Amino acid sequence: MGDENKPSQTPKLDELEKGPWPSFVREIKRAATKSPMARDLLGVLELSYEEKVGHWKHGGIVGVRGYGGGVIGRYSDVPEKFPNVAHFHTLRVNQPAGWFYRTEALRAICDLWERHGSGLTNLHGSTGDIILLGTRTEELESTFADLTKAGFDLGGSGSDVRTPSCCVGPARCEWACYDTLNFTYDITMHFQDELHRPAFPYKFKFKASGCPNDCVAAIARADLSIIGTWRDEIQIDQAALKEYTENGIDIQADVCERCPSQCMSWNGKELRIADEWCVKCMHCINAMPKALRPGQERGAVILIGSKAPIVQGAMLSSVLVPFMKMEPPYTELKELVGKILDLWSEEGKSRERVGEFIQRVGLGNFLEAIGLEPKPEMVAHPRENPYVFYEEYFEEEPEAASETEG
Repeated sequence: MGDENKPSQTPKLDELEKGPWPSFVREIKRAATKSPMARDLLGVLELSYEEKVGHWKHGGIVGVRGYGGGVIGRYSDVPEKFPNVAHFHTLRVNQPAGWFYRTEALRAICDLWERHGSGLTNLHGSTGDIILLGTRTEELESTFADLTKAGFDLGGSGSDVRTPSCCVGPARCEWACYDTLNFTYDITMHFQDELHRPAFPYKFKFKASGCPNDCVAAIARADLSIIGTWRDEIQIDQAALKEYTENGIDIQADVCERCPSQCMSWNGKELRIADEWCVKCMHCINAMPKALRPGQERGAVILIGSKAPIVQGAMLSSVLVPFMKMEPPYTELKELVGKILDLWSEEGKSRERVGEFIQRVGLGNFLEAIGLEPKPEMVAHPRENPYVFYEEYFEEEPEAASETEG
C-alpha cells in the first residue's frame, strides 16, 4: 500500500462510508487523490481495523524552536509498509476568538498545509484549535514560519495553558454579559509563556461563555470557566408578555412552573420575579426573549475544576467567584489565576488537574492559600461529615501583654 501508484484496498473502511452521514473515510479518500500521506493513512487505518491493534507510537518529543507545546509527535510502527506516514505529527494552531475567519485566511492555511503536510485538517476538534493532521519532522520549522507569515500561532499542548476558546459573544448574541472575544484575545496574549512552554503538573483550560446558556460548555470542559451573568433584576417588558399570551404561550405552565427555583409568579396580567432566588438558568429568557432580558449590572461568575474522566471521574466546575466585573485589562482575574497557577504548580502532583488538586487538599485549604474568603455559592453539595473543627487563634489581650512586659 506504500506504492503511490497502487490504490489501497480498504474493505473495512469502506463500511464507514455507508449511510447518509458524513464520513471521515470519504474525506481522507478525497485527499488521497493528491496526497501520498493521506493514501498511506488509509492503509494504516485498514491494517488497524484488520488486526485490532493501533499502529501509532510516540517516539519522543518534537516541536519548533523556542516552543515546548503546539506539536503532538506521532510515528507509525509499520514504516516499511507505509513510508509516507512514518512521521505523522499533528500541529495545533491557535484559533481566532469566536471562530471567525476570512476566506483568505482559511485558504492560506489549507495551501500551506498541502505544501508541508497531508492536507488533512480538523476544524475544530475537541480542543478547539485548528488541527493540522500529519507532517514530517523536517517540515515543522518551515510550516511554523509560513503560519507566522499568515498571522497564526501555535496553540497549547502538553502540561501548559491550552488554547483559550469562547462563544461568539456580543458579535452575534444579544445575551452576552461581557465581551468574550476581547477577553479571550487578551488572556491568550497575557499567558503566552504559559501557553507555549509547559511547566504545570498537567493541562489548564480557559473557556469563556457570554451568558448562562454556556454555548461552549465551559462548565464541563474547562479548568477555569468564565460564564457571563448579572446580579440585579431581570428586565421585564410587561406589554410584550401580553403578546406572548395572545400568541398561545401558557406563561404559568411553560415558564413559571418550569423555573427550577420557583421564583416566578404570573397572575394573568403581570409577571413577578423574586430575583434573590433566581439561579440564572436562562429558561424564562430563552422562552420569552422579547419580554425578558438579563439585568443591567453584568459580569461573570468564575468557576473552577471541570474535566473529562481520565484519572478520576468526570467533574463539573464549582463556583470560585460568584460575580466579577469583566472589563479590560481584567486585572482582578489575571491576579487570581496567577495565584492558582503558582499554588498548583508548587503543590500539584504529576497529571493532576487543578480540580483534582482541590479535592485532594480540600477547598478550605485551597481558598486560604490563594487568599479568597469562603462564600455560600462555593458549596457544591451539602456536608457529608457531621463534625466541625474550628481553628483557634490565641491573641494576648493588650493589658495582659503590658503586665507581662512590666
